[in-house]
Amino acid sequence: MTETEFWQLVTASNPLASSDELAEQLSEKLTPLDDAQLAAFDKHFSLKMRDSYTWRVWGAAFIIAGCNSEYAFAEFRCWLISRGQETFEQALKKPDFLANLDIVQDKEGFANPYLEEYDLIAGQLFEARNEHELPYVPSGQSQPFGKRFKDTRKYLKTSYPNLFEKYWQG
Repeated sequence: MTETEFWQLVTASNPLASSDELAEQLSEKLTPLDDAQLAAFDKHFSLKMRDSYTWRVWGAAFIIAGCNSEYAFAEFRCWLISRGQETFEQALKKPDFLANLDIVQDKEGFANPYLEEYDLIAGQLFEARNEHELPYVPSGQSQPFGKRFKDTRKYLKTSYPNLFEKYWQG
């Protein structure tokens, strides 16, 4: 599976759809793939999760939606990957870029940039067919890459001016 094929499969056609709808769409796209293609897709996904495991990206998630746990940050990175290659790469270069995006809102009207278990879909399909799991691809790091962001108002406003203006509730 090429990088282009991966992005064609993982990119949401309607990024403002619900988490359940996006998961269903990805599942439908992946179901016709054979086992080797599912494994290749899963490896690409794992590598993108690794690439986005940075403090700079986590700082953006913190401003947008108060992301403050490893689990929530994984769901945020799944959401980021679902937005497609261009958005993903721009966000890695300059996370403040995410202020340009529309983000689905929860019932209270707050941004909800999380996709629960989006990263597990290929593995679940594979396991249902084969009764064993795909090979594990480690994140490669025990801590996010880079220097940890500070959760102070001054730091966040300076480091992420557009996101701060659009989302900061603190």
